[in-house]
Amino acid sequence: MGTARQWRVAAVMAILSLVAVLAVDRLATVAALSEGGARAEVTLRQTVNALEGHIRRFEALPELLARDDEVRDFFARPQDAAGIAAMNRWLKETNDLAGASDLYLIAPDGLTLAASNYDRADSFVGESFTYRPYFTEAMAGRTGRFFALGTTSGVRGYYFGSPVRDGAGRVTGVVALKIGVDDMEAAWRSAEYHIIVADPEGIAFMATEGDWLYRGLLPLTAERVARTEASRRYAETPLSELPLRRETDGGLELVSLPGGDGVVRNYLELRRAMPDAGWTVHVLLDTAPLRAQARLAVAATVLLLGVALSLGWALWQRRARLAERIALQEAAQVALERQVAERTADLTRANDELRRMQADLVQAGKLAALGRMSAALSHEINQPLAAARNYADSAALLIGRGDAARAVENLGQITSLIDRMATIARHLRSVARKPDEKLKVLALAPVVQDALQVAETRLQASGLAVRVDVPADLPAVLGGPVRLQQVVVNLLSNAADAMEGRAGDIELSARAEGGAVVLSVRDHGAGVAPAIADRIFDPFFTTKTVGSGLGLGLSISYNIMKDFGGDLRVANHPEGGAVFSAVLRVAEAGEMAAE
Repeated sequence: MGTARQWRVAAVMAILSLVAVLAVDRLATVAALSEGGARAEVTLRQTVNALEGHIRRFEALPELLARDDEVRDFFARPQDAAGIAAMNRWLKETNDLAGASDLYLIAPDGLTLAASNYDRADSFVGESFTYRPYFTEAMAGRTGRFFALGTTSGVRGYYFGSPVRDGAGRVTGVVALKIGVDDMEAAWRSAEYHIIVADPEGIAFMATEGDWLYRGLLPLTAERVARTEASRRYAETPLSELPLRRETDGGLELVSLPGGDGVVRNYLELRRAMPDAGWTVHVLLDTAPLRAQARLAVAATVLLLGVALSLGWALWQRRARLAERIALQEAAQVALERQVAERTADLTRANDELRRMQADLVQAGKLAALGRMSAALSHEINQPLAAARNYADSAALLIGRGDAARAVENLGQITSLIDRMATIARHLRSVARKPDEKLKVLALAPVVQDALQVAETRLQASGLAVRVDVPADLPAVLGGPVRLQQVVVNLLSNAADAMEGRAGDIELSARAEGGAVVLSVRDHGAGVAPAIADRIFDPFFTTKTVGSGLGLGLSISYNIMKDFGGDLRVANHPEGGAVFSAVLRVAEAGEMAAE
């Protein structure tokens, strides 16, 4: 069933595609022909304008010459050889200036008396042109026009005839002017269009194809032939009909006719009449390039349609496969639900057992967290407590010696250490929250000195010395004095732990960098492994042995520096050991004034 349906869908798509291609072919052909027709219309208009302009250039000249006194005098008296010779020269000079083909004078009996071509073998002098319409029209007192093949010269031309009148208004002769058309016809042959100019009888007398000349675009009926022969328009040239076939396509006229090579071609035809000249101008555009353009559009459409059909077919096939998978999944879902129902009881029992185990783990975690916090508190208080013990022992000795002033000073230090232990306890209780202590403007050197005193016992026990480089003229920084001491003590203690069993000094230095002061503590230990660099400031992270510390010192110091708006960083020194850098903000002028 599925295969039969696929074949039906494929057949429908093929039929629709064929209809679409035929429709596109038709539309593309009509569009291409219409576009070609628009271009041909422009060429037709330009050709007609050029022909009319060429004729108008000369049409007034015969009438002007007919009024010239020399011409009127020439016809008014009998002429001798000298007078004819003078007129011949005058006509030649005038014709050269006008740029026409020939200029000549005809007597009332039709005999040519003088001509600009008097000195050529095909001279009109002595020839009779009584059969030419331009002569008979002029003798009737009207301006004559005529196009013909010269019976004397064999050259095509357009003729004007104007009557010459005497003082009484009688016609005494005719001024005739001939203009050539060969140059215009030659210029047409270089264009992509074919051009035909036909006379009133439909006979082509100008054409871009030589085989079309003197052939009829209309049927050569006896009447048409008789009129043409009476005026000897084409002299003795034989006339014949062009074997053409006309049709219309999309409202456009098409004509098929053979060219000079004998091949029949199809042309788009546009024509326009020239009533004054009695001509009809035809512009022919070969439709082969236009149809090729249409076929190219059809080919592009077929390609796009093929891609669209391929995508559509693939999508349809995909949806069919998807439907099959959905059906299989539904069947599998039924089986799965059955399996789930069978295993629900097992999972319920397992969940009950898991909840009991989770409760046990939570209780164990609570106990472990309590132990870690107790150890952290002991770790942070041991150092100031040891220092207080030393001050107390020293105060007892000083009292025994009667040095009450120094004993009071030691008691003051003990009080300060007690306050510090209380502050540390409060801080340990609020490790996970930001304290409300307001930042103060501090001089870094006294804070470092107090921290060194607190860490003195730890450092002496490790046999380590601290090289201090903290300039007194460093900018004031923002922070809390007790918590900043705690950071320095933690960093010194951490350095001492890192150098356990190693020789060297701990280096404590400070420098100004832009808008900050960087306090650095460098040890000469093994450095920080890259694998733990990102976790070294995490709470409870430590590399010490079990019972040696819970990893809260660096985490507390990191949080304190963040509270100050600064940072705590770690890096390995190029010459060995680790460098911990506390970055402190420099107090601005407004903050110092407020302080």
